[in-house]
Amino acid sequence: MSPTRRSALKAVVTGLCALVLCATPVAADARTSADLDRQLSRHLARMKKDTTVISFFDKHRWLLTDPRFEKKANLRLRTARRHLAATRAKAARSRRELARRKQEAQRIRFEAQLARSPAKAICHVFGSYCKQALQVARCESGVQTSAENGEYRGLFQMGSNERQLFGHGESALVQARSAYRYFVRSGRDWSPWSCKPWS
Repeated sequence: MSPTRRSALKAVVTGLCALVLCATPVAADARTSADLDRQLSRHLARMKKDTTVISFFDKHRWLLTDPRFEKKANLRLRTARRHLAATRAKAARSRRELARRKQEAQRIRFEAQLARSPAKAICHVFGSYCKQALQVARCESGVQTSAENGEYRGLFQMGSNERQLFGHGESALVQARSAYRYFVRSGRDWSPWSCKPWS
């Protein structure tokens, strides 16, 4: 084979390998929670079968030493133990992934609720400073995420420089987080804001 053809073949093989490596995680991530539930059910069913086999040989240990059955019995027991260990690991991975997805879904739902309620978003972000932050937001914007006054925007009426430094967005949650970063950076004393919680 000529060097040119060899180089072309190497390039094709390398490209195919890269394609397979890139495509594999996508395929794994494409599984739905229902797919994972079904997969976990299959793992549990397989574990039950292997556990039954192991339990059988625990109760009939003589099969493992009887010359008539020894070879097949030991092979069957080893296979069941090996499969059980592998399937347990797979089931644990499926459980972890299902738990992660459940937490992620809960987080998304929770953040969606906060995004619809500026007051809840502010209290969630500011924690023990909730009452103070609400007073400032009421004074600055009427607790409106769309409030504008010249260059000042959002719940806490942050200026363009502050928005560049600490972030900004349309949702109450994003605006509250940006304001909280500014609040912490400035010493937690509300000094950057015209409105104060005690005024």
